Amino acid sequence: MNQDQIKHLIEGRIREDGMMATGVTGVKLFRATRAVPCAPAVYEPSIIAIASGAKEAVLDGKRYVYDNSQYLCCPMSMPVKAGTPSASTQNPLLGVYISLNPRVMSELAIEIETAGGAMPSAKRGPISQAIRLAHWDAAFSDALLRLLQLGDSETDTAVLGDARLRELYYAILK
Repeated sequence: MNQDQIKHLIEGRIREDGMMATGVTGVKLFRATRAVPCAPAVYEPSIIAIASGAKEAVLDGKRYVYDNSQYLCCPMSMPVKAGTPSASTQNPLLGVYISLNPRVMSELAIEIETAGGAMPSAKRGPISQAIRLAHWDAAFSDALLRLLQLGDSETDTAVLGDARLRELYYAILK
């Protein structure tokens, strides 16, 4: 299963707590081995995918807990409270932070519409759309794995990084 491969790939690359660049602009791996209660933070436009453990965010009193069954989508900068309440050395939090490029996302949305695809419509107000949880599906898992596998080669990362990131954005938009 791709999620297991993603988890093992992250485990093999990041050995200490913190964030680590992957070589693809805006894509970082992270690890935490201690519980951190929710504290004020600002989420920038991003996708946060958890391969192991769980993370939580609180926005306007609503609690979002996400793990390897669903990833967090934050399309705009938002003040939240965020934490890693269950992280431990026995159950480390491992994940991927993907900064969203609004220009590329907009271009892809237009291309999808132009090609005859339908974009999901927003049925709620702007605040309820500020943070969403989406289920990992095969397209997302495949695209994320292919993106992270680039880290094995600087040349592959330089040549294919933007294309693989665009593929991941496409999976997210669909």
